[in-house]
Amino acid sequence: MSEAKTIVLDVKGMNCQGCVNAVTRIIKRNDPQAEVKIDLPGGRVEAQSVIAAEALAKAISAGGYEAQAKS
Repeated sequence: MSEAKTIVLDVKGMNCQGCVNAVTRIIKRNDPQAEVKIDLPGGRVEAQSVIAAEALAKAISAGGYEAQAKS
């Protein structure tokens, strides 16, 4: 099993608590053990996850948001 890493994503399109919940669900669907913190005003998502940042960004983007992994 891979070790969880801190992943930071910039996510555009989140503007309410419903969006925060939706993005959290998308991440948890890909990694049920992930710990997720979301800064709604800043559009920043931080997750402790075993899934690659690019894969999570792609899943969030497929969910209707514009996500990009921060380097």
